[in-house]
Amino acid sequence: MFQKSTSFWPGLYLLSLAIPVTLTIPSTLNVSASTGMLTSQSQTSSYTANAYIAGNVGGALAKELQGKPVVVDIYASWCSKCKNIAPTLSQLKKQYQGKAHFIVLDVTNKTKVSESEVKAKKLGLGEFLAKNKSQTGSVTIISPGNGKILAEYRNNTNLSDYTSVLNSAISQR
Repeated sequence: MFQKSTSFWPGLYLLSLAIPVTLTIPSTLNVSASTGMLTSQSQTSSYTANAYIAGNVGGALAKELQGKPVVVDIYASWCSKCKNIAPTLSQLKKQYQGKAHFIVLDVTNKTKVSESEVKAKKLGLGEFLAKNKSQTGSVTIISPGNGKILAEYRNNTNLSDYTSVLNSAISQR
């Protein structure tokens, strides 16, 4: 009664490859210092999924970064998100001068990526950069003693999100 079609399954397979998938993930992810739980703010945006969500950058950071929280900016001159968050980061640098370390890892072009890879490796951030160099416009706040990610933001201009994490990290020193 029904004939088996040999072209049905390959056609279905090809159709499944052509359907685009967009994930909606929070633009602000926080890792609780006390519980290690990943939480998010209500503001959301659509991004391509990033398989790397971890609570640690691979261990303790370099000796020169110890004693103060570390703010890592993955930057590229062509990145619109980087330009969007630049005023917020500028305010943070002024407000936390001497209280936090600010590291910019520039991935604008191959030369800058190579320079940033050397810098990141020296600072104990080599593994982190390798996994995140495509995440321009992201800012990560790290505890240098154990390399724990305290907060991770992407295209977030809300100054109070950063200050609350930094104030908490500074008070726990």
